[in-house]
Formats: sequence, C-alpha cells, structure tokens
Amino acid sequence: MSASVSITPLAAASGALPPGSEPAPGARAGADALQPARVAPSVAVSVAASAADTPVLLQASKPAAPVISEAVRRRARNERLATFLAPALGILVLILIWEAIAAGGQTIPGPVATWKAALQVFADPFAQNGPNDQGIGIKLMNSLGRVGLGFGLAALVGIPAGFAIGRFSFLDKMTAPVISLLRPVSPLAWLPIGLLVFKGAHSAAIWTIFISSVWPMIINTAVGVQRVPTDYMNVARVLNLSEWKIFTKILFPAVLPYLMTGVRLSIGVAWLVIVAAEMLTGGVGIGFWVWDEWNNLKVENILIAILVIGMVGLLLELALMWLARRFSYE
Repeated sequence: MSASVSITPLAAASGALPPGSEPAPGARAGADALQPARVAPSVAVSVAASAADTPVLLQASKPAAPVISEAVRRRARNERLATFLAPALGILVLILIWEAIAAGGQTIPGPVATWKAALQVFADPFAQNGPNDQGIGIKLMNSLGRVGLGFGLAALVGIPAGFAIGRFSFLDKMTAPVISLLRPVSPLAWLPIGLLVFKGAHSAAIWTIFISSVWPMIINTAVGVQRVPTDYMNVARVLNLSEWKIFTKILFPAVLPYLMTGVRLSIGVAWLVIVAAEMLTGGVGIGFWVWDEWNNLKVENILIAILVIGMVGLLLELALMWLARRFSYE
C-alpha cells in the first residue's frame, strides 16, 4: 500500500488570473483570504511509504521483575526459620525445665524415665486383658466417643439457639439472665445432677460435657448474628426474603467466623471436662486411667496421660482451624 502527496505550482493551485486581467476589489479580498501559504512555483513533493518495505512490529513489553533487596530476602528467610525453630525451642526449654525439676530431688520422674515407660504403654495400645486392663488406645477412643456425643448434642442445641437469640431481640432479652446465671457454674457441679437423672456414669459424663460446652456456641453465634451489618437486613426486607433465605444467604456466611470460634472454645471445654468427669465416674477412659495410675503410684504413666491429653487437644484445635479455613466465605 502506497500513498503519494504532490504540491502543484501556486498558479495552478490558487486559480490565478491570466496576465493583464484585474479582478474585482471584493473578489480580490476573498481570494486573498482563501489562498494557502505561498510556495515557490514548480516545487513538487512526493512522499511514498510501503508497508512491505518498512514493516512495523508491535511487541508487548514484558513487566520488569520486582527488585527484592537483600534485607527483604534475609527477613523472609529468618521468618521461615522462626516458624520451625521457635516451637522446637519452646519444647526444648520445657524438657530442660522438666529435667531440672526431676534432678532436684523431687519425686517427679524425668523425661528419660517417662520415655521408657511410654515405650511400654504404646507397645500394644489396643490390648484387652480384661475390663480394668486395656490399652491406652481403647481408653482414648472411649473418651473421644463421650466427647463426640456430648459435643455433638451441644452443637445441635447451641448453634440454632444462638441464631434465634441473635435474630430476635425479645428472645435475647428473655434468655440473657438465664445464660448469665448458668454459664459460670463449674462443669463438675453438673455431674451429680446427671447421675441423679440418668442413673449411669456414661450418660452423666455426656450430660456434663453437653451442659458445659453449649454456652460458648450459643454466645458466640448470637454475637455474630447481632453484628451483621444493618444494611444487609434492610436489603433483605426490601427484597421480601424469607427467613430461610436470610439465614442461608446473609446470616450464615456472615456469622461463620464467630460460630467457628464458639465451636473451638466448646471442644476445648469438652475435652477438659471429660478427664475430670471420668476421674469421678470411673469406667474405661483416659481420665479414669489417670486416677487409677495415681492409686498405683505410677507417676510416669500420669505424665504420659497428661502429654496424650495435650496432644489430642492440640490435634482437635488444628482440625477445627483447618475446617474454618476450608469453609470460609472470604
């Protein structure tokens, strides 16, 4: 494709009159106004450009790589190291303090003696040599089963109750004094009531877990519902949404962080309560095992039970944190 531009002599371009002819005065003024800039006669300019001769390449420029200073790299490297080294250092300090207390003439066994006892305990964790001689794995499963039942019942009651209390102000005012009255009661104070009503240690332990772990779920869920922005609820009224739509589309996504916080607090309370309840009610469980080993003066096994209880609680906490991230609406 080519383009050419030529400029003809001024005489032909401007329509000049032949020599000897005079234009009218008015015509002369109009011609002077319309005339282009004067160019010398017989000057012609020709410009030709061919796309084939001069190709134009348009390339997208690559974004420049970010420049990271050495100080930023060093800080990031130190943070990664601290993520792994800090917990290990904390555990090491705990072991050193434990060893120092054991070496100070106390009756508490040290880490080495506890480790040797743990090898024997975990050699056959699912052994069954009678009702009073079972492995630690069976004891732990029995305790987790009771916690699961009590905590599950608390979730079935506490989460819907929290949504209802947070949604309706009249219900909130009605239940506030009841919750304030019953929530501070010690978990073990509910155990005799369970024994009286259910006539069995197993059911009484589940009842104690339920009544102790239901309050964090009720309170946190209700607070989450009450903190939903008012604009969301106004939009729901304008759209004339049903209560089910309000719950599924507005309340549940907004309240989920508060709900998961209540669940995490409740599972911690439930795991604390089961150990104390089993100490008092007996049976097969990690709590009764602690009390039984105290009666046998096997302090090493008591320390093993304490470590096992702590590790199980930590795993439950991590599992709930993963679940909260998995179902986050953010």
